[in-house]
Amino acid sequence: METTTIVNKRKFEGQVVSAAMTKTVIVRVDSLKINAKYGKSYKISRKYAVHDEKSEAKVGDKVVFVETRPLSKTKKWRLVEVLKK
Repeated sequence: METTTIVNKRKFEGQVVSAAMTKTVIVRVDSLKINAKYGKSYKISRKYAVHDEKSEAKVGDKVVFVETRPLSKTKKWRLVEVLKK
């Protein structure tokens, strides 16, 4: 009897800030954090190298991407869809 495991992959939504490389886009993900002591909220951003097989994402697009196996030293994410052009 074969059992299958369902893996929940991390999923993010962000904005493309660079599309200069072949099949790779740099996506910035912004999130809000709250200071534990004072309760002030502040914005923090992080950049991810995302694999774009068809080179369909352009600078300024909103995209959705998920976690995948390591494709290179920095690419561990795969583009799912382009939301807004």
